[in-house]
Amino acid sequence: MASVYILYSKTLDRFYIGSCAEFSFRLQQHLNKDFMNSFTAKANDWDVFYTIENLGYQQARLIEAHIKRMKSKIYLRNLKDYPQMTAKLIEKTI
Repeated sequence: MASVYILYSKTLDRFYIGSCAEFSFRLQQHLNKDFMNSFTAKANDWDVFYTIENLGYQQARLIEAHIKRMKSKIYLRNLKDYPQMTAKLIEKTI
């Protein structure tokens, strides 16, 4: 099952939004800076801000794209604070 995840760096005061099939493996890649030219290699303090798990891979990609299109820190915080927003996203992308 796939996941959508949001990471936050206090140093950069930025969020990173991604999706993957294996979240724990992908998180370790970010933290280990396996991809030196990637955005997440710019900071050492990435924390998991929010995850949406148990999705189909295509569904996770659609949700990731939707979240990125919103381009809003407020939207990201609301997504975390209001579970019904996540439920709507999941239902909309089935």
